Amino acid sequence: MSVFPPRPRRRGSRPATLLRAGSLWESRRIGQILREETTSGALLLVAAFLALLWRNSQWGEGYQQLHDYAFGPAALDLRLSVADWCADALLAVFFFVAGLELKREFVAGDLSDPRRAALPVCAVLGGMSTPAVLYALANWGSVGKGWAIPTATDIAFALAVLAVINTHLPAALRTFLLALAVVDDLVSIVIIVVVFTGSLNWAALGAAALGVALFRFLLRRGVRSWWLLVPVAVLVWTAVHASGVHATAAGVALAFMVPVRKGEHGPCLAESLQHRLHPFSALVAVPLFAFFAAGVKIGGLRGFEAAFTDRVTLGVIAGLVVGKCAGVFGATWSLARFTRAELDPSLRWLDVFGVALLAGVGFTVPLLMGSLVFGAGSVEDGHVKIGVLTGAMTAALLAGVVLRLRNRAYRLLEEEEAEGTLGEDSG
Repeated sequence: MSVFPPRPRRRGSRPATLLRAGSLWESRRIGQILREETTSGALLLVAAFLALLWRNSQWGEGYQQLHDYAFGPAALDLRLSVADWCADALLAVFFFVAGLELKREFVAGDLSDPRRAALPVCAVLGGMSTPAVLYALANWGSVGKGWAIPTATDIAFALAVLAVINTHLPAALRTFLLALAVVDDLVSIVIIVVVFTGSLNWAALGAAALGVALFRFLLRRGVRSWWLLVPVAVLVWTAVHASGVHATAAGVALAFMVPVRKGEHGPCLAESLQHRLHPFSALVAVPLFAFFAAGVKIGGLRGFEAAFTDRVTLGVIAGLVVGKCAGVFGATWSLARFTRAELDPSLRWLDVFGVALLAGVGFTVPLLMGSLVFGAGSVEDGHVKIGVLTGAMTAALLAGVVLRLRNRAYRLLEEEEAEGTLGEDSG
C-alpha cells in the first residue's frame, strides 16, 4: 500500500505511469553501469579518506605541497597546481562522459519519450531548488553564491551505494537514479558556467566555438582517429579555459557533438567513446579529484567545533540531507498528484523516498563549487568540505537503511511467489 492514497480516477481515462520498467536493452545497460560505478564509488571514498588522513597527520605539509605543486606552460596561462589540473582537466573528462550518457538517454534511450523524461527533469528541479533555499535560509544575510554548493548528486557515489544494496530492488529505481544524476550533472555545469563566469575573453570563446564546430565536422565526416580528435578536444579545452568559462564546460559541449544513433556496423560512436573513456573517468579522474579536493585540515576538536557552528557547514548538510530528499520526493509526488499519474504497481512511495534520500549523496560537484565560491584553501572552503563529507555520508546511511528494508521486502515477495509457483506445479 502506498503512503499516499490514490486520487479518484475519471471515468474512461488512462492515467500515466510513473517509474514504469524500461526496455530490456535499457535495463541491461543500466545494470552494467551500476556494476562499473561500484568500483568507482569505492575508490572515491578511499581517496577522500586517505586525503583526510594524510592532511591531518604529521606529514600533512607534504600533502599540501603536492596539492599546490604547479606545472604547465605559463605562456598559455596553464601553469596550474596539481589540484587545479584535477578540477579543470580531469573533471572535463568526467563531464564529457556524463554528457555522452545524457545525450544517449534523451536521444536514443528510454527518456527520448517526453512523458518519461518529465519525471527526472522535474525531480532534478525540485532536488536542486530546495537545497539552495535551505542553504540560503541557513546563511541569511551572507548568502553569496554558496547556494549552489549542495545542489548536485554524485553519480559514482550514489550508484555505488545502490549497487551494494540492490539485489532485489526493481530495475526502474536504478534507471530513475541514473537519469536523475545525469540530468543533475547537466544543470550543475550550467550553474557553474552561468554563476561562476566572470569577465569573458570573447576571442578565446570564439576559438572554442570554432573548435567545437571542427570536432562536430570531423565526426560527421566519419573521422574516428584519436590522434586527430584528441588534439582538437585539447584545443577546445584550452580555449574554454582561457575564455573565463570554467574549463569543464568543454567536456559537455564536445559530448553533445557526438552522434548517438547506431550505425549499420555496430554500436554508435557515443557508446564506443563512453565504453573507452568511462574507466578512466570513473577509476582515475574522479578519485584523483576527490583526493586533492577532500584533504582539509580539521585542527582537532576546536576545528570540528568551528566547522559545525559555521552556517556554511550547516547549510551544506541541511541542503544535502534534507533539501535533496524533500525536493526530489516532493517533485515526484507533486507530478503524480497534479497530472493524475500513478506510481508503477510494482513500486511503493517508500521506494521513491529511499532514492530521494540517496540523491543527497553529493560529492564531486559540491566540492568543486565550494572551491569556486570561497577560493581553494580558505577557511570557508574547508568547512564546505567537512559539510559535504558529513552530508553525503549521512544521506548514504539513511538511504541505505530505507532501501535495505525495501530490498528485504522485495526478496521476501519473490520467495513467496516462487513457493506459490512450485506449489502450483506440484499440484
